[in-house]
Amino acid sequence: MSKFLNVKTILAAGLLLAGTQIVTETMLPTWMAASAQSSDAKLGLGRTATDDEVAAWNIDVRPDGVGLPEGSGDVLTGEEIFADTCAVCHGDFGEAVGRWPVLAGGHDTLTDDRPVKTIGSYWPYLSTVFDYVNRAMPFGNAQSLEPDEVYAITAYLLYVNDLVEEDFELNHENFNDVKLPNEGNFYPDDRPEKELAVFTGEPCMENCKTDVAITMRAAVVDVTPEDAVARAVQQVAAATKEKKTTEVVVDAPALDAELVAAGEKVFKKCKSCHQVGDKAKNRTGPMLNGIFGTAAGSVEGFKYSNAFKDANAAGLTWNAGELAEFLTKPRTYIKGTKMTFAGLKKENDIIAVTEYLKSIPSN
Repeated sequence: MSKFLNVKTILAAGLLLAGTQIVTETMLPTWMAASAQSSDAKLGLGRTATDDEVAAWNIDVRPDGVGLPEGSGDVLTGEEIFADTCAVCHGDFGEAVGRWPVLAGGHDTLTDDRPVKTIGSYWPYLSTVFDYVNRAMPFGNAQSLEPDEVYAITAYLLYVNDLVEEDFELNHENFNDVKLPNEGNFYPDDRPEKELAVFTGEPCMENCKTDVAITMRAAVVDVTPEDAVARAVQQVAAATKEKKTTEVVVDAPALDAELVAAGEKVFKKCKSCHQVGDKAKNRTGPMLNGIFGTAAGSVEGFKYSNAFKDANAAGLTWNAGELAEFLTKPRTYIKGTKMTFAGLKKENDIIAVTEYLKSIPSN
């Protein structure tokens, strides 16, 4: 007999609890065990869940695609739906707003002290994305999305994680063809054989260490006890941060082909609002052809915020240094801007996309 109870048993238990106050928490396991042993058991309590009730809960999607509904959705449709239903918490590009979860980025950070665990950097299966959106999102209005809308949102989340191109369409037929980058790093749980053996032995109760020393600092300021060594560590960290900031805003030299190629990839995060190239036009944001050497807020035909108009009046001109500072924290650099993008977190990405934009000529 399976150790897992079937859906009907669980639902019946829920109906039982909802319909009577006689059954207590201590009685429920006994009742459920009896029900599991015989589906025909008649205890006079509760009732069998109907097929419709089971179907209403049976909406999970497995990693092998079992449970997927028929449907399809493309990146551009997903962008519109995401902006309307998801961006208020997760940001326009999955960068997150406030303390809500970040969904995009974090590539190559899993070995960092503070890894950024996103769909593109950490999650193992695309089914997890689809299943969670389908069952639990949008927040406060769960299960209000149609299958095609869930497919579209999932396609857009793949796009902002640089896993598909903007013309990609996801459907129930090609779903299993999409593999997330970190799938191979997940493996069966081996804690019963390894950790359990270590932590169930006799614990050391005295003279376990000869000395105690602070070897790492807490990420939150003023948590780890202060001492001279800690002050020195903080001074070095501050100096390193200052050096990195300086490196970010220094103008890049002549065009570097590798940087331009890398920047084109990073620019995918910007393409939802900004266009470049021969057919570029203004969208949510202005087109960015020939941005270097031009005054901020000067693209013809685009309706700028008052903040950008003020920056233009103040003589702000885009060069590598100004653009790098802006891309780091747009809303801090130009307070009052309508641009919702939180900023690029990696210095290499900022330098690369700056080099890429430098390579785009005017129309």
